[in-house]
Amino acid sequence: MSDYLIKALAYDGQLRAMAVRTTEMVAEAQRRHDTWPTASAALGRTMTAATMLACQLKGDDKLTVTVEGGGPIGVIIVDANAKGETRGYVTNPHVDFELNDKGKLDVARAVGTKGQLSVVKDMGLKENFVGRIPLVSGEIGDDFTYYLAKSEQIPSAVGVGVLVNPDKSIKASGGFLIQVMPGASDDIIDKLEKRLKEIPQVSKMVDQGLSPEDMLEVIFGSGVVKVIDRQPVTFKCTCSREKIENGLAGLGKEELKAMIEEDKGAEATCRFCNQTYRFTEEELRALYESL
Repeated sequence: MSDYLIKALAYDGQLRAMAVRTTEMVAEAQRRHDTWPTASAALGRTMTAATMLACQLKGDDKLTVTVEGGGPIGVIIVDANAKGETRGYVTNPHVDFELNDKGKLDVARAVGTKGQLSVVKDMGLKENFVGRIPLVSGEIGDDFTYYLAKSEQIPSAVGVGVLVNPDKSIKASGGFLIQVMPGASDDIIDKLEKRLKEIPQVSKMVDQGLSPEDMLEVIFGSGVVKVIDRQPVTFKCTCSREKIENGLAGLGKEELKAMIEEDKGAEATCRFCNQTYRFTEEELRALYESL
């Protein structure tokens, strides 16, 4: 099953919802960065949540999520856009701990809890929208729930989860985002809160083969969900050899000359996808002469 996201309404539009499968997306990030299990869960949860937020945008709009919790994982940075394309990395990918007291990967310990989550939205305007909140748990899902409530003033529930195989590969990953629309009845809100306490973990639902549509049925019950959109999501980086070459040109002739004479070439690695671009002495000389 390929990764995809659905947008839906429930209870005659009183609730707005998304559900997404991100197993292949997170697996690609794990392979590229060689993340260890706890780091994989932290990065995968952040990528999943960022993907859902970005899919609320339109056209060429995009956003960047930064999680800085002060933990051993360092900083998590994720870029995502309205087309369902997401990329991300962690400062320290080789972080792993014993399971926590709930038998889950100890993401909060890896991320830390004394820091912040920020979301920068680039919607083609003169200034970007910036939302920033203190971390409430370091578990990522709770933090995005708090972000939506405080920074965007939308009562929400965000659930994200990642299961990791013994060989460190990704077994399952996915999430949901539910938002209460204006005018929603207290009965519906109470019913939602009760259901959210009873449902299985998101990663377990994905691992059991449930589709995004199935997950929303588990959350809301049968016959009350209306799917209004469906789109693929994927790991995709925007780096390219041309962009790296432009970056080298931007260093100036003196810096390029030093690379040619001292290093006999250059290489640069993209932080988001771990792709390495190499430039020979001859290629650098041609770039130098073009400036």
